[in-house]
Amino acid sequence: MIEHLQPPGWAAPKGYANGVAARGTMIFVGGQIGWNADQQFESDDFIAQTRQALLNVRAVLEAGQASPEHMVRMTWYIVDRDEYNARLRELGAVYREVMGRHFPAMSCVQVAALVEARAQVEIEVTAVRPD
Repeated sequence: MIEHLQPPGWAAPKGYANGVAARGTMIFVGGQIGWNADQQFESDDFIAQTRQALLNVRAVLEAGQASPEHMVRMTWYIVDRDEYNARLRELGAVYREVMGRHFPAMSCVQVAALVEARAQVEIEVTAVRPD
């Protein structure tokens, strides 16, 4: 069971939830970057890497018998905040394509670099699969 938490009088968030309450089996998805299953980057484009990172998250969720609807928390680490903000429309389209309209509590942080030099985004997720 997943319940979105929205304090009274707050403006509705767009593309994320302010909070989520859930009950069930917890699944922790380690940071996924924009490379394929062979750990090879197919693109240096931010949106293409984000799409692949989201596909990777979804694959790990599926390995745990879960899906995007079970996500309760998502953290994004990005290397370029300006590009992230400039490409929000494309980003939203790719997110909805891969994850649907499932919006967990979310944070996004700009970092100086990621461990893999070509990586432009890393995404980690906590999900709760109902019992």
